[in-house]
Amino acid sequence: MPSKVVDHATPLLKERVRALFRQLPKALAGDEEAIHQMRVAGRRLRVALPLLARKPHGRRVRRARWILRQLTRAAGTSRDLDVGVALLEERLKERGLDAERRTLRQRLRAARGRSRTRMAEALMDIDIARVRRHLRVIVSRRAELVFTALLRLRDARDSRGTAVLEAVAALGDRFDPAELHRLRIRLRRLRYAAELAEKLTGQSTEAPAVFRQLQDLLGHVRDAHVLSCWLGRQAGAAVARGQAALAAAAREEEAFFLEKSHEHHRAFLALSPLATVRRGLEAMGASRTAA
Repeated sequence: MPSKVVDHATPLLKERVRALFRQLPKALAGDEEAIHQMRVAGRRLRVALPLLARKPHGRRVRRARWILRQLTRAAGTSRDLDVGVALLEERLKERGLDAERRTLRQRLRAARGRSRTRMAEALMDIDIARVRRHLRVIVSRRAELVFTALLRLRDARDSRGTAVLEAVAALGDRFDPAELHRLRIRLRRLRYAAELAEKLTGQSTEAPAVFRQLQDLLGHVRDAHVLSCWLGRQAGAAVARGQAALAAAAREEEAFFLEKSHEHHRAFLALSPLATVRRGLEAMGASRTAA
């Protein structure tokens, strides 16, 4: 009698769906950690759907992924400001708080508050009920067979891996925040695919950790750069109002966080990113072969 085929993919797909909706109520209420976890869960689900669903190019998968993209984007600015507030407060603990920096901190906190209000309104405008219906139908059809899912993962590894390697090579040692952010997004998707491969095969590799190390460093590059740009805008506004002391403080902090961004970029380059990405891709390939 042939052995029964164990369905590992459907429980995995269900878990990805549940992880998203566990975070949504608190995220809508403005909880900082829930906002972050909701975005992570939404991104993981967007990667998982075309790899695990029975009809990866079907109408429901396409619409669900589009709404999930809206969901994660709506919370993006609020999350950036949450991180910016934490970075500035850490900096001010070390440097000290004068009147000008107190003003900058208050303005950044106020910007975060306004952003959370806009985020909540944007999230309420998203058709959550519709994405629930799409996902319910997708899950009810059950996930694809593991063998087919692994073939899709192989194709994703090859196509996304090639795109990442090309992006790393094109960047070289150039500090280009926009392109580095795009590279980070590609690395994140590759990491999530590597995590899915581990779940499906039951075999751990170094691939997710390798991609996450690069992704995290690029995240630090972006976080410091976004805050530096915000401080630069504050400096410009202060100059226009004739607030010389505030402008000088903002320029000093702008320069500090810009240098921090460069510092994180140097740490990224020190990892030899091209070789590191290749190592991660080879680890993903080894996992697939072992399966």
